[in-house]
Amino acid sequence: MELQWGRRYVMVEPTHFRVEYVINPFMDPDDQPDPARAMAQWRGLVAAIERHGGTVEALPQREDAPDMVYAMNLGLGLVREEGVPHVVMSHMRYDERRMETRSAQPWFAARGFATSYVGRDGVGAHLEAGDAFAFGDALVVGYGPRTEELALKHLATELGLRVRGLRITHPGMYHLDLAFCPLDDRRALVCPAALDEESAAALLELVAEPLVLTEEEALTTFCANSIVLGRTVLMPACPDRVRAQLEEWGFEVVLVDVSEFHKGGGSIRCLTNPVDVTVGRDLPAVPGGEVVLP
Repeated sequence: MELQWGRRYVMVEPTHFRVEYVINPFMDPDDQPDPARAMAQWRGLVAAIERHGGTVEALPQREDAPDMVYAMNLGLGLVREEGVPHVVMSHMRYDERRMETRSAQPWFAARGFATSYVGRDGVGAHLEAGDAFAFGDALVVGYGPRTEELALKHLATELGLRVRGLRITHPGMYHLDLAFCPLDDRRALVCPAALDEESAAALLELVAEPLVLTEEEALTTFCANSIVLGRTVLMPACPDRVRAQLEEWGFEVVLVDVSEFHKGGGSIRCLTNPVDVTVGRDLPAVPGGEVVLP
């Protein structure tokens, strides 16, 4: 069955995107993105999402927040059982990004989203929403480089969900969205090299039909950092064997060039935040919450 979420996205217009510091292995202040090309690529991604049935709402980028364009990490969006949209605001690991939520939270609130926090201003557990995906019977959450294990319990309890934790150990795949991309209810792109041995085994067991990516494929093409709209996969690049398997499964691969954003360590998924995951449809409610670790 097709994913029922991933049709409504929040993005940040890249008016102040640049590489100002180094918080991941891809960033190099001597290799700056071209502003005009980055804006054109961003607009091309918006157009591709809308052309394939999605919607996009954009919030302005803070001048002092060069990474804010990676909107996936602003917060974890979902629709509660009572129909209220809710965003658990991220609590960034690095201070360089924490000001982003000070602008994003009032933007979400003004549009009818309830908002909450796991931690704030450097106090409490760190949570970055690029580590969290709805899949199967749970919210699958990577932890280690950015999100802390303690945040899993907070999410499970506050949201009343089952949370399946996976330990990320690869420095280049510091968010789960660089190593995991749900395709439908049975299939996903998976890069086991991002995880410790137990977590990799748990993820491969969870996904009935995984399309396993090599470490090189994940790191050099950002192909796991893609989004899915029905049977269409918007991808920054796609190795031939990956394309062949996706097409065999009935997916259409649409390439969207966002290479300027790779200089900051993110691609299509990082630029887009889905806010239409629905409790009771995409995720079963679990009273009191539950955390499952490998």
